[in-house]
Amino acid sequence: MQLYRHRHQAGDHDPRGRILLVEADPDAALFVTFVLRRGSFEVTHTADPAVALALAAAEPWDLVLAAADLPVLSGIELLAALRKLIPDLPVAILAACALDASSTAAASSCRPDAVLAQPIKAATLLAAVNALAAPDRVGNSRSSLPASGDSPPPGL
Repeated sequence: MQLYRHRHQAGDHDPRGRILLVEADPDAALFVTFVLRRGSFEVTHTADPAVALALAAAEPWDLVLAAADLPVLSGIELLAALRKLIPDLPVAILAACALDASSTAAASSCRPDAVLAQPIKAATLLAAVNALAAPDRVGNSRSSLPASGDSPPPGL
């Protein structure tokens, strides 16, 4: 089990929120972590969905960012498990390609807060996370944010 916590160093501003990143691709994880840390977020990264579920249950989070294509559990299956565990926790799916029909239907039934298409621009990622992890966001009605100004995948 590998878990990477990217906390602020002494002299850094207080973090704007705690983000749990679930991403198996090390390059994508590095990019997302870099962008969010520069945006003053605290990021914890794991590639293991089971570890993510345990962390979600044990610690408070402002947002979970999960890749759609994870080992063992897909991002959509992780989303479903998180909805049962912590219904009001904002969850965004990072999709490297268009979701297939069964994934789109599953995602729709679990109501992701956003589906973000990868590759994603740093500014788009940061804007989405700012909106989803806002302190007054938790408990509000869910909405889907289009990525890069595009429409979300059909069915979402």
